[in-house]
Amino acid sequence: MQQADLTATSVVKRFGDHLAVDSISFEVARGSFFSILGPSGCGKTTLLRMIAGFLEPDQGEIAIGGLNMRAVPPNRRPVNMVFQQLALFPMMSVGENVAYGLARRGAGRAERAAKAAAMLERVGLAGAADKRVDQLSGGQRQRVAIARSLVLEPTLLLLDEPLGALDLKLREHMKIELKQLQAEFGTTFVYITHDQSEALVLSDRVGVMNRGRFEQIGSPQDLYYRPASAFVAGFVGDNNRIEGRAVAVDGATVTLETADGWRLHARRETAVAAGDAVEAFVRPEAATLARERAQLPPGQSVHEGVVDSLLFDGAKSAVLLRESRSRREIRIALPQTGQFADLRHGEAVFFSFDPERATCFAAAGRGGNGRG
Repeated sequence: MQQADLTATSVVKRFGDHLAVDSISFEVARGSFFSILGPSGCGKTTLLRMIAGFLEPDQGEIAIGGLNMRAVPPNRRPVNMVFQQLALFPMMSVGENVAYGLARRGAGRAERAAKAAAMLERVGLAGAADKRVDQLSGGQRQRVAIARSLVLEPTLLLLDEPLGALDLKLREHMKIELKQLQAEFGTTFVYITHDQSEALVLSDRVGVMNRGRFEQIGSPQDLYYRPASAFVAGFVGDNNRIEGRAVAVDGATVTLETADGWRLHARRETAVAAGDAVEAFVRPEAATLARERAQLPPGQSVHEGVVDSLLFDGAKSAVLLRESRSRREIRIALPQTGQFADLRHGEAVFFSFDPERATCFAAAGRGGNGRG
């Protein structure tokens, strides 16, 4: 079994009557990229601060590199942290910023300069040691902050929403750079974010957090294609959410009927019996669109709709439909063949869902730790 660089066991943190972290247990394998994904207020930053040593758990244990961190102060832990604000020192040169931690450890001037220069070269900033911080772009400053942390050779690098202050294009670019840097250095990264795209693109494994607990821990593919709870299905990626009752259960397939009589089939992800209140989730790309009923795949229930809006976003383009019977809004991804480039508002169309790509949960079964 791969050795863990981080182990949390039954960790609890309260602030007065508020239970911020609720008996969380997980491991992060050595050399991996692990993200903690969740909405604001779910407890992810509190968890990160306990790992860093800024907070002590009320219960449970945190081990880093196999060593229990109980009562070990932040400056004695084998971790470093990168914040959204980066906290670079404007009065210092780039090289001095990178070497700051080495100076605090008592390293000599020549050693500091050599290690800082080597680290800057590894992050793609060779020759930048004498520049001022304000001479760098946002992405370059991000790399300086990472270099300053990695030069100390920590067991864990903790990143608290480090891309949040960047513009969209730079953020997309830095996601790729971060992934490449982590792979090159082999340092274990623990990354906090509320941005699902960051978590899915960057991570080997992701823990989806909600109300102080992990709903599911798994690979990005697991979370996207096999969500363990209704919360994960609704939070990770785009989804059409449809509520109703199970009118039939045939093995792993549930037939759901909405209050207005609309029916669809979905794959059961939790225990469901006929008559139960359920909710189904269908991703926009799991629906098939056609202008003629006969063009849809056989064996799938067919629905009619009217084009409400066209959402052009390049490869992510979609159409919003109003289902003719229920008037329910449905989002369907448009294929990149140009087949529906001439769709118009108000046009009547047909669509169907692949039941193997629609997930169904008992409505009362929200929460819990899920699979993982």
